[in-house]
Amino acid sequence: MRKIGFGIFVGLILLMTGCLDDDDGYSLGDVWIGFGVIEKSDAESVEIIMDNGDILVPVAWDHYQSREGGVYYNDVNDQLENGDRVLVNYTVLDDDGKDPIETYYVKVNSMQEILMKGVMDITPEIEDSIGNDPIVVQDVWLTDSLLNFKLQYWGYNQIHFLNLVKQPGELTEESLPIELELRHNANEDDDAIPLTAFVSFSLNSLRIEGLDSVSFVVTSTDFEGTVHTEEGVFDYSDLEE
Repeated sequence: MRKIGFGIFVGLILLMTGCLDDDDGYSLGDVWIGFGVIEKSDAESVEIIMDNGDILVPVAWDHYQSREGGVYYNDVNDQLENGDRVLVNYTVLDDDGKDPIETYYVKVNSMQEILMKGVMDITPEIEDSIGNDPIVVQDVWLTDSLLNFKLQYWGYNQIHFLNLVKQPGELTEESLPIELELRHNANEDDDAIPLTAFVSFSLNSLRIEGLDSVSFVVTSTDFEGTVHTEEGVFDYSDLEE
């Protein structure tokens, strides 16, 4: 059993080639990679609220890849929806000049939409559709109300379905720790090539009235049939709904 860490995915931090607080200015050769959420007030105004609190304002784009596989090089704003979860590779061009800096003006080198879902109640009606296929959890971490996974599985050309499920019923303090299960439906895909996916699950439905945090455990089953358990605490004392 391992405990779920808080903060952004450590491996992505290691991919950074510069520091955002560089007093010597920003280089076009520097690249940052991180997760964020789209905030779109209108068709022309798009910001990316990063998991570390930075605000990115894209002023140039290379391409954007939707979860459906479409890649867009032009009119990217038309493809974005408010609240979309994204993994963005970007270069900082300038900042807002504040101390501390809050907003960065960036060139988006690439951006990929990340699957984001809620926790689902498992019922007999959906038992088969959510699947029991194996999945490998390569990393897991909490960002505010989002439980994030880096997953690996085998496949070829079919759409795979990923869900985080719990037993139905009202959650109370006696429910702690809340038992969750990561489920995978490979859709009868061929085990041809190893695939990697990121997925984020909102834990807001796990809030219990009168408490400001809840403990939980997540189980998953790998390709050897081994059951893995991750445990964590969802602290929503300083979070909005």
